[in-house]
Amino acid sequence: MKPLVVTSGTVVSAAGHGLAQTVLSLKERRSGLTGCDFAGVTEGFIGRVPGIEQHGLTAVNPGFDCRNNRLADMALMSDGFFDAVMQARAFYGADRVAVVLGTSTSGILSAEEAYAAVDPVAGMPPDSFDQARTQDLFALPRFVASRLGLEGPLLCVSNACASSSRAFVDARYWLEAGLCDAVVVGGADSLCGMTLRGFASLGLIAPDMTRPCDARRNGISIGEGAGFVLLEREGARPDATVMMRWLGYGVSSDGHHMSSPDPQARGAIHAMRDALAHAALEPSDIDYVNLHGTGTLANDAMEDRAVHAVFGDGVPCASTKGWTGHTLGASGIIETLFSALMMREGFLAGCLNVGTPDPAFRSHVLTANLERMPKAIMSNAFGFGGTNCSLIFGAA
Repeated sequence: MKPLVVTSGTVVSAAGHGLAQTVLSLKERRSGLTGCDFAGVTEGFIGRVPGIEQHGLTAVNPGFDCRNNRLADMALMSDGFFDAVMQARAFYGADRVAVVLGTSTSGILSAEEAYAAVDPVAGMPPDSFDQARTQDLFALPRFVASRLGLEGPLLCVSNACASSSRAFVDARYWLEAGLCDAVVVGGADSLCGMTLRGFASLGLIAPDMTRPCDARRNGISIGEGAGFVLLEREGARPDATVMMRWLGYGVSSDGHHMSSPDPQARGAIHAMRDALAHAALEPSDIDYVNLHGTGTLANDAMEDRAVHAVFGDGVPCASTKGWTGHTLGASGIIETLFSALMMREGFLAGCLNVGTPDPAFRSHVLTANLERMPKAIMSNAFGFGGTNCSLIFGAA
C-alpha cells in the first residue's frame, strides 16, 4: 500500500500527560497503575488519569461535559496537537479534515450517574443528562470535531478493544476515496462502573498489577486514556513535519467466541500476515511487536502462538499494558503512539511487572527495555468477538 504519514500526535494515559511524560515513564519503567478506588469498586488496580475531575471544557456546548470528553480534551490540548490541526485546517479547509475515532464505552459513566439520580416518582433521569453528547458512541467524534472546528465527515468505530486501531483503516478508506485530505484518528475510553464490574464478573480482574506474559499472570487492570494523530497523504502538505509513516495493516474477524480468543490464533495470524503483505515487508523487517498482551491466561497464550507462527523467536515483542492498564477501545491509539516514541527515542519497551516469563511461550518476549533504534514496529489489537487488527508503522 502507499504509505500515509502521521504529522502530529498526542497521548494521555496513566503513564503520563503528553508525550514527554509518557516517554519518561516508559524509559524509567514506572507504572501508572494504582489501587482501584473508582465508582465504588475496590478490586484490583486501575490506570487512572489524574486531573480529569478538575479539567473543564471550553468553546463547546456544555452538554458535552463528561469524563470521556474531558479525557479527550486533555489530549487534544497537549503536545501542540490543537495547533497542528489548525494548520492543517487552514491548508485544506475545515470541510476537508475528517474525524475517525474509536471507543468502546464512550461516556457511559454519565448514564450510570444519571441512572443513580433517577427521580423515584417520575422515573426520569435529571434534565442535565445529555445522552446524545455524552453516552452516545457518536458523542466522541462530535465533541472532537466541535472542539477543533472541523466540518468534514465523522465516524465512530466501536469494535471492542480494537476500536482505535481499526479507526486507522477506515480513515485510510476515506482518504483513498477522496472524501477528505486529512483525518484526525484516535480514540478515548474512560473508567466507568460497567467495565470494572463487567470484567470482574468474568473473573478477569487481577488482584494485583497486571503482568502480561508472566508465568503467574492472573488478569487485567482496567485503564483509561486518549490519543490522537493527524493522518495525511505523504507530501500533500510540504511544510508538515512527519512524525512516522503508516506502512501497512491487517484486519480479520474470526468470531470464535463472544469473549474468549481463538486458542488456535487463526484470526490474529491472518491479521499480522496481511499487515506484512500490505506493507510489502518480510517478518525479519519488523524490529518489535507491541503485543495486545492483556495479562489474561488465554489472551497472552493465544498471542504468543500467533506471533511465533509469523515471526518465530527472532523478533522482540512485549506488552505495554503494565504502564497503563488495558484502556480498551483506546489501547490501539495509545500503543501506536508508544511505538512512535520508541522509534524516535531509540529503545524497545519490555513487559513491566514480570517476575518469570511464561516458560511455555516460544516468541521472543522482552522483560527489560532494550536500547535499539527500531525502523518498523507492528502494533496488535484484539477484541471481544474475535476482532483483530495489526498495524505497521515506520520511522520518519
